[in-house]
Amino acid sequence: MNKHGIASIEEANQICEAAGLDPYKTCEETQMICFENAKWAYVVGTAIALKEKAKDAVEAANYIGEGLQSFCIPGSVADDRKVGIGHGELGARLLSPDTKCFAFLAGHESFAAAEGAIKIAQMANKSRPADKPLRCILNGLGKDAAMIISRINGFTYVQTQFDYFTGELKEVKRIAYSNGPRAAVNCYGADDVREGVAILWKEDVDVSITGQVTPRTPPASSTPLQAPTRRSASVQVRLTLA
Repeated sequence: MNKHGIASIEEANQICEAAGLDPYKTCEETQMICFENAKWAYVVGTAIALKEKAKDAVEAANYIGEGLQSFCIPGSVADDRKVGIGHGELGARLLSPDTKCFAFLAGHESFAAAEGAIKIAQMANKSRPADKPLRCILNGLGKDAAMIISRINGFTYVQTQFDYFTGELKEVKRIAYSNGPRAAVNCYGADDVREGVAILWKEDVDVSITGQVTPRTPPASSTPLQAPTRRSASVQVRLTLA
């Protein structure tokens, strides 16, 4: 905060309030189970973006990443891998019109990922060109779990069948469990890695994540796990489904 001329968290909160923003509440509404520090981290990040007069949502996302990083405990994995900075860079990529489709690679228990998908589907396109909306999918789930999560969250469940001899992926059925923006999130269940990769290609995914997010230029000691391109999709799905 001092680097950006902000004296305290209280001042950071005042900067956000003066702009008519409540990052604390937005974070809480996005994921009710989040830690208290996560809410204040977004307050600090948003204040930095406002203080530096970010010219657009992409630049603001990177500033917000600085705020997230400042709450990572020194010496922790999150600190070493610059997870906060990585989240900022991820947000910037999703807000960029160059990114067409974003995939959460999730396990059957990943309701937190589902909550994030809802918020991205609802909010990201407000800052993107109207003719280049961001598509968002969930992938890597078991087929039954994918259907259940779709019903609970109002997503569109897409059931596929993969031909292991020809490599062809067929769409068996598609069920939308709502009529609103949540239905724009396609939820897939893959039986194994090959089908999961085929789903990513079917949806023309540009960016996919699972677990922690690391920046594109991590420290030498870090293991980059996230924000892969389509070229590394098979590796990403393999990590998820293993």
